[in-house]
Amino acid sequence: MSRLLPVALAVASVCALSVDAQQATPKSTPRKEPAVPFKVGERLTYDVEWSTYVTAGSATMAVVDKQPSSNSTVYAIVAEGRPSALLSALYSLSYRVDTLLDSYALLPQRTSVFSQEGRRQRTKVTSFDHAARKARYEVRTATIVRKDIPISAQTLDALAALYVLRTMPLRTNDRFSMSICDNGNVYTVQVAVGGVESITTGIGTASAIRVTPTITAPEGESPGGGFVIWLTNDARRLPVRMEAQLPVGKFALALSRTSGV
Repeated sequence: MSRLLPVALAVASVCALSVDAQQATPKSTPRKEPAVPFKVGERLTYDVEWSTYVTAGSATMAVVDKQPSSNSTVYAIVAEGRPSALLSALYSLSYRVDTLLDSYALLPQRTSVFSQEGRRQRTKVTSFDHAARKARYEVRTATIVRKDIPISAQTLDALAALYVLRTMPLRTNDRFSMSICDNGNVYTVQVAVGGVESITTGIGTASAIRVTPTITAPEGESPGGGFVIWLTNDARRLPVRMEAQLPVGKFALALSRTSGV
């Protein structure tokens, strides 16, 4: 896997020399947070389109806090999705993803996924130990099932990966890979950066960079269909549209409102 994530960059420690009399003593430089295009209070709201349903539901992504965690500081990021009233009448479904993204390393410390389908509730929690290159995965229902997963030093979760992608200097024809842990498995995602396109959503028409991730499972298979993300071609790198071809049809998220950007 290529060492793409120049985003995990600012964690390196640098040594400086200070001379006292004739003896030099190494001194570590304080860590510095990399600049990011998002901040606490940013909230993005999307209309969810599914097959023939123009609006099948809504989704939000928000940076809700920046807080101390595990001897560092993290961005607390939350994504939620709900079906429209019509689809809710047919099937009750809600979905919430939380990730704690280290503000220095731009790597997740912990992610949780809560889903409610009808009367069934499930919480999946992944705790990352990048130094040890492992993650602990838990599925919490009436019982708790755990397993340890080997990961790379730069493995992300799916929500963190989207925010890390926003920090990267994307150029047409760039290609790189990302390691993503999701649902207890580690996937390799090959990312191809396309050209700049004009995308119209609920916030207007924007010049956006087309990014195409291709997912490969450990067995070499590609789960699901195609994915495409459009990020605004400006300093904010807002995800204005996301599309996924799934077995149950084509889903698209179109940005409809923003606040705190």
